[in-house]
Amino acid sequence: MSFLQLLKKRKEIIPLVGIMVLAGTGATTAGLYFLFTKSDVILNKTSNPEPWERVDPTKPQKLITINQQWKPVEELEMVKSMTKQRSRTKPNRLPPSV
Repeated sequence: MSFLQLLKKRKEIIPLVGIMVLAGTGATTAGLYFLFTKSDVILNKTSNPEPWERVDPTKPQKLITINQQWKPVEELEMVKSMTKQRSRTKPNRLPPSV
């Protein structure tokens, strides 16, 4: 018995099938939308190990953003510059413990 014959025989499952198809299509569409448009979805971690460094603070990351204002935090900028400087230099070796 094919699927169409089953729908003709049992007409009460047509709305259920329609709702399931709509839900599956919506979930697939939302997944593809977030995959290709949002910066917090990562497929390849090796080429971009620190994705938060490339986020544009002027572009909203949420579906709805109300009164968002971005200001850099001085302490975080200082820590970011220190970690970048340290990664460029040779790491310090700790002396062996006695």
